[in-house]
Amino acid sequence: MDKRYWKAICRYGHVGFGNEVSVARYLETDSRLTCFDVWNIVKTMPGVKARGVVFVTEIDRARWLMGKEEEKENFYLQQMFARAKKQQLEAEGGLPAGRCAEEGIA
Repeated sequence: MDKRYWKAICRYGHVGFGNEVSVARYLETDSRLTCFDVWNIVKTMPGVKARGVVFVTEIDRARWLMGKEEEKENFYLQQMFARAKKQQLEAEGGLPAGRCAEEGIA
């Protein structure tokens, strides 16, 4: 199935009262999805503020690959993913609470 690639700019919260951080996210979808469909996906992503989608635009695969690398280097996303991983491990009983710092998980 053919793929389409998207860049979305999202506003994330939880960085202090009244503050936010804008982050570019890069998505791969099947070719049937429209910009509106992607908008609806992005607005439900964890951490995205209410009315937090700034814009969505279609991009080519090369730009998407570069964007995915940029996501890996984004400090805010690194912290968000680390918190999610920690919560998942603790919920599954795979890592006792308090051991996360020793394991290198924020």
